[in-house]
Amino acid sequence: MLSEKFSHFLDKPLTPLAKALPVNPNVITFIGMLITSSSGFIIPFNLFLGGIFILAGGAFDLIDGIVARVNGRATRFGALLDSTFDRIADGFIFLGISWYFFRLNDEVAFIVTVLCMIASFLISYVRARAEAVGVCCSVGIIERPERLISLAFGCLTGLLYPVLVILTILSWITVIQRIFYARKQIKNLLQ
Repeated sequence: MLSEKFSHFLDKPLTPLAKALPVNPNVITFIGMLITSSSGFIIPFNLFLGGIFILAGGAFDLIDGIVARVNGRATRFGALLDSTFDRIADGFIFLGISWYFFRLNDEVAFIVTVLCMIASFLISYVRARAEAVGVCCSVGIIERPERLISLAFGCLTGLLYPVLVILTILSWITVIQRIFYARKQIKNLLQ
């Protein structure tokens, strides 16, 4: 998972930029959500431009955390807001992709898109529920950064359907991995 391996990788090189930004990180989070969500209204009509918007919004999503950490402004509310805005943006991306395939009258691709969306939301939901019962559950082969990069790649190259199929499979595997991992961790807590 990219987020686990590289979550603070860019903190040091981007520290000067983060210190120079006198903006509340929650504002950056909000702007990123607006940009990424906009892709949902662009994708049905222009896949390539939609991919650009996904990447641009992802850049803001990367910067907000760095600004918060570097400037000592990381808060629990900020983390909650970031996670909530991520789900909103993801919903609009999948809305746009669904709309795109609906316009093409491609029912199979439409269904695959919905299945991918459900799995994507479940990945974060299982983690949140596991953490609510005292278990850290950040395992799995795919998370949001990989998902955004994959979807942007699919839009930019026109290979959206094959990317979606792979992403759907990997996302459902991740959901299952997290459920079984959480079950094991919960059993260990009770012993």
